[in-house]
Amino acid sequence: MFTDSGTIGLTIVLIVLIAFVLVVLVKSVRIIPQARAGVVERLGKYQRTLLPGLTILIPFVDRLLPLLDLREQVVSFPPQPVITEDNLVVSIDTVVYFQVTDARAATYEIANYIQAVEQLTTTTLRNVVGGLNLEEALTSRDQINGQLRGVLDDATGRWGIRVSRVELKAIDPPHSIQDSMEKQMRAERDRRAAILTAEGTKQSQILTAEGQRQAAILAAEGDAKAAILRADGESQAIQKVFDAIHKGNPTQKLLAYQYLQTLPKLAEGNSNKLWIIPSEVGEALKGIGNVLGAQENEAGHADSPATGEETHPPQVH
Repeated sequence: MFTDSGTIGLTIVLIVLIAFVLVVLVKSVRIIPQARAGVVERLGKYQRTLLPGLTILIPFVDRLLPLLDLREQVVSFPPQPVITEDNLVVSIDTVVYFQVTDARAATYEIANYIQAVEQLTTTTLRNVVGGLNLEEALTSRDQINGQLRGVLDDATGRWGIRVSRVELKAIDPPHSIQDSMEKQMRAERDRRAAILTAEGTKQSQILTAEGQRQAAILAAEGDAKAAILRADGESQAIQKVFDAIHKGNPTQKLLAYQYLQTLPKLAEGNSNKLWIIPSEVGEALKGIGNVLGAQENEAGHADSPATGEETHPPQVH
């Protein structure tokens, strides 16, 4: 019976020892992941900073603080009201990119570095934007980002933090100012559209007038050339007719006959109500009469008897 009690007691002691050894091993052996860092305190005092890899601690003497992330972190802060130089309240959202470079300083130099960065960003933003009016604040984001980054980087350097970038995510002016700005932009767009429309109409009218002028010039030149060509053609035709008449050596009878044939053409047309016969018509008729009279005399001589006596017309007393 005593033997059984001793065996049970020994078993319990072995179990306790095994548990103790396991606890000691757990507390002694630590593995630090990549891009992480750990601060070790020995008896409450900073002892060393653990880098990624396997490390051995002294159980119940060394204490490992929560690991710090060494990667670049992005923190978006809630909108902050900022008063501009022209006394307008704008709401600004900021985004800060930072990285822990010294785990010891980030642990002992500042209690909460994320909250510290947020508050420092807010105060610096108010100082920077407070010296700008609304239009400058809306159009000078790069300048504001650069000033914020410089101030934050200088202030957070002793905290073991490096601020790489600061971006203004949004700048929201009051609704009344937004309405005024929209009206102003709409009026500016309407003005530009009116100017462009007027310029287009002006250019169109100029091009149309220029085209009409060129067309009129070309038409006038065409009419002039056509008139010259017609005049040259008529001149050549008249010259040819004149040459043909002189070469044919026409008689007085032919000329008179052609003249009479031309007279009816003067009366052609519906608008010819009155036409005047030239004085040359009498001369032409006289020539024709002489020609016809000469023909009748010749015919009379041919019909008279060949007695050699002359016939005389009867005399009227």
